[in-house]
Amino acid sequence: MLFNRRRPEKPADALDWHIDFIAELAKTLRPDVYVELGLYQAELFNRVVPWVKRAFGVDIDPATEGFVRKTPNVRYLHGITSELASVIEAEGVGIDMLFIDADHSAEAVLNDFRMFFPLVNPHGTILMHDTHPGNARLIEPGWCGDAYRAVEELQKDTSEYEMVTIPRSPGLTICRKRRSQLSWMESPGDLSNDAGPG
Repeated sequence: MLFNRRRPEKPADALDWHIDFIAELAKTLRPDVYVELGLYQAELFNRVVPWVKRAFGVDIDPATEGFVRKTPNVRYLHGITSELASVIEAEGVGIDMLFIDADHSAEAVLNDFRMFFPLVNPHGTILMHDTHPGNARLIEPGWCGDAYRAVEELQKDTSEYEMVTIPRSPGLTICRKRRSQLSWMESPGDLSNDAGPG
């Protein structure tokens, strides 16, 4: 999806705490395949790369490529999220950890979630950023937008996943694709992809 990469000066309460959190989560989970939608200056992406077998990233800003770590396990695409989804689907890659942080509109977040969800492995992790803006100023386009509304919509039917939002501005929602609580109790055909997380 398209999004505005020019941000106003950062308010004091809009911290980048999610970068440390997600990097530590990747270090703990060691996903085989990590996908990030919206890299900006690739700070998070580069911190996750050492902990994964394969990392895919996409951003619409041509300047982003200059920030992306060049290693054999990295595949970067300058483009829109649907183009990366097509690449991943064509290659038959199952995603173990997905970070959605491209266009911050509710419509775009929902589109990205629904487009990539079938590509996520059972018990894979989906993370959505900007889902708990701390004040009305952060709901402006270029900041969190109305991404939080996407979570409100996705909470209406959680039969195939579970979600929780960390209520620290700007917010991070963690989603696990599942039908059974325990991954080893879930039969391979229960979800759209047969491969389990690494």
